[in-house]
This record gives sequence, C-alpha cells and structure tokens, in this order.
Amino acid sequence: MPTAQAAVAGRSGGLSGEADRTVFGLLRALADVVLVGAGTVRAEAYRPAKVGQRWAGLREGRAPAPPIAVVSGRLALDPASPLLDQAPSHARTILITAESAPADGRAALAAKADVIVAGERRVDLWAAISALTALGYRRILTEGGPHLLGEITEAGLLDELCLTVSPLLTASGAGRIIQGAGSLTERAGGRVRDGCPWLTCWRTRGTCCAVTCAGQVTRGQVTRVTSTQVR
Repeated sequence: MPTAQAAVAGRSGGLSGEADRTVFGLLRALADVVLVGAGTVRAEAYRPAKVGQRWAGLREGRAPAPPIAVVSGRLALDPASPLLDQAPSHARTILITAESAPADGRAALAAKADVIVAGERRVDLWAAISALTALGYRRILTEGGPHLLGEITEAGLLDELCLTVSPLLTASGAGRIIQGAGSLTERAGGRVRDGCPWLTCWRTRGTCCAVTCAGQVTRGQVTRVTSTQVR
C-alpha cells in the first residue's frame, strides 16, 4: 500500500498539509513495516518511525511503531545516521540489498540493522516481500521514492495507492511519482476532500499471485532469501 510523493526543494514536506499529515500518521500506525528506497531515505533524512498517541490503539498487540525497511542495492548509507543509530530494539531498521553489494559495507551496517540479501545483481522485490512476510510483516506500507514505486508496480506487487494532490504550482523539475516501466492502467477507487489538498486512494485489481520464501529469515543476522512466484 504505497503513499506517493513529489517534492518542493527536494523534500516532500512542502507539499503536505494537516489533512495529509493525518492520513500519513494513520497509514504508518496501521503498517507492520514501512518500505522505502535508499535515495528517499537520504533525501528526506529519515528517522525511525513514531506513532502518535492518537493512533496508539491501532498498535495493540504489536510493537509501538513499525520498523523502517530500506531497499538499497549499493548500501550507500551512513551507519551513524539516526535511522540506523537510533532505531529502538522493537523497531530495528531492516536493510534489503543484493548479493553484489560491497561485503565490507554490508558487515558494517549489519551491526546496526538486520540485513536481508534478496537477489544477485539487483534486489529481487518478490524475495524481499516474502522475507518481510516471513518475519511477520504482512501489512507493508511503501513511501517511495518513484524508482522503488515503479519497480513495485512493474512486479505486480502494488495493492493500493494513496495519493495526495496538493494545489501548488512549483517549478522544481520533480519527476513523476512512478519512474520506470511500472504503470497503473487498471484501478478503481475514491477520494475524500478535506479543504485542500485532495486525498485520493486508488485500489488496484491485484495479480492473484502468491509468493513463498526459500531460506529461513532470522532477526539479528544477514539473511539470504530467494522467492518462487505462484500464479
């Protein structure tokens, strides 16, 4: 269930408003894990997720906040960043990478986060999703960026798209919310207006696919997984 974002001055916050922030907080509270690309993590200076008291009841029976799972083929991430250095034990950051990622960087980051190796030369999103599911994270919220969202869409893994349309005219040169071959050609949904901006939710028809994970997924260590798609 992705949320799609564009940007003002390189950050998405300039497009937000009170209604949008309310939906954003609600979606994070409902999620078991938040999936995001490494480029967005660096651009937005991600920190561990927090769930406000307003939505605390939605976390009953689960950790107080969902962990952040970062998709990164090169693992070009700072181990001293708040997302890695300040994540609480109940929401330890997860790094999803490929076998081709530098081994020394993987070892350094494994001290601060759980590492999942999914794919050889690039991240296999089917394997990544199956690994997260094996850890108990079945409700996955992705917050982009556009390249990751494009790959998720192309792989047929998109169930629902939550999109805020902000009434601002900018000249920042920002790209589309989905980059790559992925596209949304079949969708149904509705929208709710709370003053401004427009809050929309598009539900895709799904692909009737299941995925199984080969390889045991264990917290606190580097885990290698592969996937099998069943249609």
